[in-house]
Amino acid sequence: MSFAHTHLLGIEPLSPADITTLLDLAGQYAEQGRSAVKHSDALAGLTQINMFFENSTRTQASFELAGKRLGADVMSMGMQASSIKKGETLIDTAMTLNAMHPDLLVVRHPHSGAVDLLSQKVNCAVLNAGDGRHEHPTQALLDALTIRRAKGRLHRLNIAICGDIAHSRVARSNIILLGKMENRIRLVGPPTLMPSGIGEFGVEIYDSMAEGLKDVDVVMMLRLQRERMDGGFIPSEREYYHRYGLDAEKLAYAKPDAIVMHPGPMNRGVEIDGELADDLRRSVIREQVEMGVAVRMAAMDLLARNLRAARAVKRPVMA
Repeated sequence: MSFAHTHLLGIEPLSPADITTLLDLAGQYAEQGRSAVKHSDALAGLTQINMFFENSTRTQASFELAGKRLGADVMSMGMQASSIKKGETLIDTAMTLNAMHPDLLVVRHPHSGAVDLLSQKVNCAVLNAGDGRHEHPTQALLDALTIRRAKGRLHRLNIAICGDIAHSRVARSNIILLGKMENRIRLVGPPTLMPSGIGEFGVEIYDSMAEGLKDVDVVMMLRLQRERMDGGFIPSEREYYHRYGLDAEKLAYAKPDAIVMHPGPMNRGVEIDGELADDLRRSVIREQVEMGVAVRMAAMDLLARNLRAARAVKRPVMA
């Protein structure tokens, strides 16, 4: 498999071929995850360190499980009580990590660009588990795998991404990935939750769910990220749900076989109707969680292959 990358910091550097390679391997791991034997030795002998400077449930648990299923030694550092909180710089943290000789470093950070900075200072493969409003590459990849499995393809689909676009790194990564794969992307939400300059990404913008969801194949809802809001972006949660929350009435504008997605955690009754979220005929939200483990296994597997190959080249040849 050809995947010529040292790190996975975002979707932007990936080519359509890179994306396909990663999804193909993830598909294999998804099938393995449903079998009796879920483990392999792809990361045997390697050390994986998870550093989450922001709270996470799904992503952190998914990366931990992925590493363990691949045979890595996995350590998760409690960053809420870390030396960073005591005043240590990110650069000093990188120096400390280098002394531990990790092979894979998984990082989530509240500031955009922090993961990229770490990748320049450590001697291992780095995976971005979400940095500020920048990117969340493995979420976009697991969404892509979920869409491909549900629709049989990942190109020339009509896909609506709805809700809090302005504060969402998930939206940004999905816009980039789905655009690379030749899909028609619609962004639906109130003008207050649309970032400036978003039209330059080649997307269509709607402030009406009826217009934005018309004849789409995929409806991807986003969480209202109140922790990133510093003003009155919406009048009230009740009004927001009335206009932009997904329910059966609004979903009826989409194609009859349209699938419903949400990266989680969900605010039921705010972004999406609870019964619709649990409707397995339309909702693939549970499968998104399942595909998250498979995608993260594939990403770490591919980066570990490159890491081992690079180290083999640098190793002196014994006489």
